[in-house]
Amino acid sequence: MKELKELRFNETDIHLQDNLVRGSILPEKVAELNRNIIFKGNNVIEGPVYGHRLEIQQGDLEIQGAVFSQFELYVNSEAKGNIAFKKSVGSSNSIVSRAANCDLVFYSDINAKIITLYNAFVAGSIYADEIILENCVVIGGVFATQQIDLKNCIVGTFNTPSIRIEGTVNLLLPSAFSIEKILAAAGTKFYNLSLADLGSLYKGLPQSQNSGKIEMNIATDEVKTKLANEEVQKTLRSYTVIGKVLAADLLDTDKFQNHFLLTAASLGSQLLKTYDMGVDKDGKPVALTFKRIRDFFYDVLNGKIEIQTIDGKFDISQITGKL
Repeated sequence: MKELKELRFNETDIHLQDNLVRGSILPEKVAELNRNIIFKGNNVIEGPVYGHRLEIQQGDLEIQGAVFSQFELYVNSEAKGNIAFKKSVGSSNSIVSRAANCDLVFYSDINAKIITLYNAFVAGSIYADEIILENCVVIGGVFATQQIDLKNCIVGTFNTPSIRIEGTVNLLLPSAFSIEKILAAAGTKFYNLSLADLGSLYKGLPQSQNSGKIEMNIATDEVKTKLANEEVQKTLRSYTVIGKVLAADLLDTDKFQNHFLLTAASLGSQLLKTYDMGVDKDGKPVALTFKRIRDFFYDVLNGKIEIQTIDGKFDISQITGKL
């Protein structure tokens, strides 16, 4: 890595390459509100960033403060390297990244009108009118006021009027919600991972017997609820496995350490020290680091780590015997 330089800004547009900025990039007068910022590679910004349009032409880039773009935050499709946003990212219009060869990581929430992300890891949640995600992991929720498109993703949950899914889509929480029925492309697999033994998989240990992914049937696992007041009536669809989760909890006191793993991931840059989840199969401590958690979920997403399918059968006498 080249030696980074400190800069002060007063130009109309800012072009950054091989620079360390010890502070913020914020407008100081009205003329600077329309200033564009272009990151050309190998940059570290220690404070918050505001620009009319933010363009990332190349990694590596680390922005340690909050980021806001008045018009657009755009990652060039040819960008490579690591791109990390350590705090919340927002835009009045759009946030777009279709870069296939960079490691894009958001440590906190994202908020814009239109969000399109490929190959991104989001430790927080996503809020927008329209959201398109492909090959992404979102530890929190995906919340849209209009439409969500998911292709080969792991998400915590979602809530939207309309949703389309394709490839393999995994939920980390027991339930997700939409107003219209899910539109699923041919061959789509829809799984719930709330009963998967993620803790053992993270440590490289055998999965617990009463654990695994649950394949969801869009028709049979849908619960339709009608909400009405004096003026408006709405139908809400919930895609849930909560009944199976409750039954499994009564049978199995082991929580698989899933909550610990997901909480550590969602803390992002706020994880002030490195914790461990016990020891792996070789007796070595297993550290809970952000990078390791990210790599783990991508290994699950890409099929390098295979989650067994849960049996789903239980005897009612086992439940009544425990009560």
